[in-house]
Amino acid sequence: MSTTTTTTTPTASTTLRVLSGLDNEPPRLADSVLVLIDFQNTYRTGVMALEGAEEALAAAARLLERARAAGTPVVHVVHDGGEGSPYDVREHIGALSDEVAPAEGEPVVVKHFPDAFQATGLEKTLEGLGFGAGGGKDLVLAGFMTHMCVTFTAQQAFNLGYRPTVVAEATATRALTAPDGTVLPAAALQAAALTTITDMFGVVVPTADALRA
Repeated sequence: MSTTTTTTTPTASTTLRVLSGLDNEPPRLADSVLVLIDFQNTYRTGVMALEGAEEALAAAARLLERARAAGTPVVHVVHDGGEGSPYDVREHIGALSDEVAPAEGEPVVVKHFPDAFQATGLEKTLEGLGFGAGGGKDLVLAGFMTHMCVTFTAQQAFNLGYRPTVVAEATATRALTAPDGTVLPAAALQAAALTTITDMFGVVVPTADALRA
C-alpha cells in the first residue's frame, strides 16, 4: 500500500504596513538622512565575522558615495562595548572601517545598545540636521548586524515617527544556533530580519540603486 505526500506552498499574509495604510515607496536620497550603523572592523574577522561582510561593506561605500553626491546628510553610528571587547572603539577592532570612514563634518554617534536611539544623541543629531521625529521624515539605514542593530534601530525609528528604509545589500549577519539546537544559516536569519522590518517598521530595498537620487 502506497501513500502520497502532498506539499503545499505557503501563502503570504498581508503585511501590517499594508493593513495600516503605510506605503512602500522608496525615498529620494536627497530628501533623507543616511544612517550607517556599526560598520566596524570587528565584523570583518574573528569571533564576530559576518557572512558577506565584505560585499555589504562595498555596497555601503557605494551608497555613501551616492549620498554625498546627492547632498544627503550622513550620520555614522559606532557601538562601544568597552575595553577588551570585540567592540572596543579605542582599538582597531572597534574602529569604523576605512571604506566608510566619516568625512569632515559628518557626526558620529556612540551607542551601547542595539537600538541606536537608546541613550544616545542620535535623535538630537537628526533634529540638528532638520530631521526631527514625526512627520514621516525619511531615514536610510545600512549596517551590521541585520537581525540586531539594524532591525532594532529601524523599529525605534518607526516608533518615533520616522520612515526608515533599509538597503539590504549593505547589511549582513551570521549563522546562529536556534532554540531547538539547529543551526540557522546566515542567509535565513538575514531574510527573516529583513522580512520582520518589511512587515511593519519600514521599507527594504535590495540595492542602493532602488533609491532615487
